[in-house]
Amino acid sequence: MAFMEKPPAGKVLLDDTVPLTAQIEASQSLHSHTEYIIRVQRGVSTENSWQIVRRYSDFDLLNNSLQISTLSLPLPPKKLIGNMEREFIAERQKGLQAYLDVITTHHILSNCELVKKFLDPNNYSVNYTEIALQHVSMFFRSEPKWEVAEPLKDIGWRIRKKYFLMKIKNQPKERLVLSWADLGPDKYLSDRDLQYAVKLLSSCSHPYIYKITFATANESSALVIRPFSEKGTLKDIIYKVLKFLHEKGFPYGHLHSANVMLDGDTCKLLDLENSLLGLPSFYRSYFSQFRKINTLEGVDVHCFGHLLYEMTYGRPPDTIPVESFPPAPSVCVVSVLESILTCEALKNGMPTVSRLLQMPLFSDVLLTNSEKPQFKIPTKLKEALKISKECIEKRLTEEQKLIHQHRRLTRAQSHHGSEEEKKKRKILARKSMHHFEREFSEK
Repeated sequence: MAFMEKPPAGKVLLDDTVPLTAQIEASQSLHSHTEYIIRVQRGVSTENSWQIVRRYSDFDLLNNSLQISTLSLPLPPKKLIGNMEREFIAERQKGLQAYLDVITTHHILSNCELVKKFLDPNNYSVNYTEIALQHVSMFFRSEPKWEVAEPLKDIGWRIRKKYFLMKIKNQPKERLVLSWADLGPDKYLSDRDLQYAVKLLSSCSHPYIYKITFATANESSALVIRPFSEKGTLKDIIYKVLKFLHEKGFPYGHLHSANVMLDGDTCKLLDLENSLLGLPSFYRSYFSQFRKINTLEGVDVHCFGHLLYEMTYGRPPDTIPVESFPPAPSVCVVSVLESILTCEALKNGMPTVSRLLQMPLFSDVLLTNSEKPQFKIPTKLKEALKISKECIEKRLTEEQKLIHQHRRLTRAQSHHGSEEEKKKRKILARKSMHHFEREFSEK
């Protein structure tokens, strides 16, 4: 089966979830406009940085595209007369810096393809939908029963994962969804084990996991086909009516509201393949800040906390850790959130899934379903999955160590550069000089 002809081996080494920061270093006035020179950095290493040049019109174009978010973004207003005056340029630069700070710290906006392209055009200039369509079309040369109906452009948050509405030629009324993705930086399975594991996904049967119709992978990417749901995912429902999540907790590292499908009255998990393909988690930029969240089980519990908060209050938390929780329909919900999202919880580590299920919120929940779970994984593949899991956790731990070291260095530099410290150093310097002068005069 030819999934792709001569596919590029390996994986995408760039982790799209690593935050980008942007600092305007200078401005330069040309004939009729001003350009702003911006230093963009990925992660905590200053070596991983580059310069971009943007005009106000570029910011304005980006801002117009981001209006679909309905967020109030602080872009400085336009000015037709006097926009080349030095004082105005300096004031506008401050406003544009504030705008950059907002879009790079907002969790959803910072992961948006529009923002990524604006800040990092070298890595985000290609049309991923076109690339996905080429790969999918190539696969279907040898599988003529499938037919691509149309791209589904408004599904998902991943830049390198694209969705298509599918049909079966001899069953035109049946609709399915195909997802295609590049392999990510956490792909540690061998190509052979990956292909075997992905194909096994269609044999997985569980009442709380959304059924996979077909799945396959090669050395660089994978595609998965599932039944199409008119209702959409749980995330689609949350913003219309508040709902409670009363059971969940499968350790796979990718739990968030858009990965939970409502099927009747049942919640079913999506995207089991993500961890196999090495794709980073939606909430990675959060849990990478806390060294106690260093296992995939801890990651899932932390992600569950985000999900439960969003279901309870109808929006994601403003900041992590959460200092105080608004009134909730049940104190049981708040106690679960406190065990996951508070400063104390993040310092001490996440509760286990077993511990969560013993809490009052879940104690009276009976999961009744006649469907018997089935998912047989051969022993050899289990060992490969175990090694892959350990490698994923190791990369996370190493990243957390770098972030921790960067924080300590930043705090030390901030302390060293404070006015109080400068005064202390001046006093010590004067005392040393007086001591030296006294000794010199005595001699």
